[in-house]
Amino acid sequence: MEDNRAEQKEALEVLQEFNARLLKNMNIVVKELSGKRLDDTNQFLKGIIDAINWEVEVVNGTMGLLNEGQERIHKEDFNAKIVAFSDAIASKDDNKMADAIRGLIPEFEALGKAAEEVTA
Repeated sequence: MEDNRAEQKEALEVLQEFNARLLKNMNIVVKELSGKRLDDTNQFLKGIIDAINWEVEVVNGTMGLLNEGQERIHKEDFNAKIVAFSDAIASKDDNKMADAIRGLIPEFEALGKAAEEVTA
């Protein structure tokens, strides 16, 4: 049990570093999807999707630790925004994707803060 907790803590420490870069890139891609597309926007977006997926996997594996003692991550809200993002990607509509990412940014900010709290 203690080994599992140590592994979860380690995953959340890695996530913190990763999360800061992801949030920065999410803000950039929102601008690109809001009318300032560049030649590499699709590739950039794919990288962000991969990073989001990785962080979601970490969240799923560490939810017990993240919410230990208090609810830091509201799983239903978090999941609803992930589903909305997935739907927006499927639509291939830049405005919908930008809106969905805007909705995800506060969730990933809260995730970064929660990870920092439980690993301190």
